[in-house]
Amino acid sequence: MDVRLSPEQQALRESAARLVDQLGPHAVGELDDPERTAKLDAAVTASGWRELRTADHGNRPLASGVEVGIVAEELGRGLADISFVGPTLATELRRMAGAPPSAEVETVVLTDDLLSLARVVDGRVPSGVAVDVQGSTRALVLAPGPDGDHLASMELGSPAVGLDLTRPSVAVDGQAVVTPLAPARPVTADDLTRWTALGLAVACADLVGTMGGAVRLASAYASERRQYGAPIGSFQAVQHLLADAFVLSEGARSATLHATWAVDELEPADALDAAAVAKAYCARAARTVGETAIQVHGGIGNTWECLAHIYLRRALLSSELLGDVGVSLTRVLEHRGIGGRDGLS
Repeated sequence: MDVRLSPEQQALRESAARLVDQLGPHAVGELDDPERTAKLDAAVTASGWRELRTADHGNRPLASGVEVGIVAEELGRGLADISFVGPTLATELRRMAGAPPSAEVETVVLTDDLLSLARVVDGRVPSGVAVDVQGSTRALVLAPGPDGDHLASMELGSPAVGLDLTRPSVAVDGQAVVTPLAPARPVTADDLTRWTALGLAVACADLVGTMGGAVRLASAYASERRQYGAPIGSFQAVQHLLADAFVLSEGARSATLHATWAVDELEPADALDAAAVAKAYCARAARTVGETAIQVHGGIGNTWECLAHIYLRRALLSSELLGDVGVSLTRVLEHRGIGGRDGLS
C-alpha cells in the first residue's frame, strides 16, 4: 500500500476543502440558513461526488474508496450539512446489484441499531432509520427473493433533526410501500460484507474530518482567548490537551487510509476487518477529541453558540454508523479467530 496521495487525489482534497471553507457553516446559527445550504448542495451535486462509486463499463467503481474517503473527510471537517454518506452507500448498492444509477438523490435504510441494511418483511420494512437523508425522497432496502436478496426502494417521510444537527434522519415505521428495483441481480453475502466495509471506512473518514475540525477550532480559540494576560494556548495544560487530540486524529487518519484502500484491494472479509479496526480506533478517539475541544473552550464550550458541540454530535452519529467500538472489536476478534475457546469472548 502506497500511502502517498496522487496529484489527482490531492487536487480532489483541495477542491473539497475549498468548497466547505466557502459554503460550510462557520457558526451554529448558519445551520438555519437554507440559501447557504442550497448553494452547498448544488455545488456537491455538480461535482458528482455522490456518484464516485457508480459502475464503469467493467462494473468497477469510477473512484476508489480512498477518493470517497478524501471527500468524506473534508465534508466532516467543514461540518457540511448536506448528504454524502447515505447517497454514496446507495450508489454502491446499485453498482453491486447491476441496477442503473438513480436519477435523484437517494439514501439507505438501516436497522434500528444502525448495524446493517434493513430488510423487507411481508412486503414492508418493519422499522429502521433512513440515514443522511438531506435532499432524498427515497431509500434502498433489501427484499428477499427466490434467488436471494434483491434491492428495493421505498418512499421517505419528512426528515427529523436528531443527534447530528448537520445530517437529519427519517424513522421508518413500516407504512411505506416498497418497490423492487428492476433489472437487478441478487446482492450476495460478499457484496454486503464489502458494502459494510465501505460504509465503515467512509464513517471513519468523516470522523477523521470532524476530529481535524474540532482540533482546529479549539486551537484557534486557545490562541485568541487570553487569561492572566496571556493566550491560554501558552499554558502547558492546554497544550497537552491539544497535542493529545492531534495525535489521536493523526492515528485515526492512518487507520482510515488503510481501511479506504482495503475496500477495493482486499477480499471482502479482510476489507471488513481493516474497516472494523479503523472504526474501533476512530470512534473512541473522536469522542475524546470532541470532548477535549469543549474543555479547551471552557465555559463557552458548553453553550449552544459554540461549534464544538456540533462536531461532537456529528462524531457521535458517525461512531454508531454500522457498528460502534464494541461491535467493531467483536468483528475483528471473529475474523481473526480470537475469543470463545480462547477465553476472550
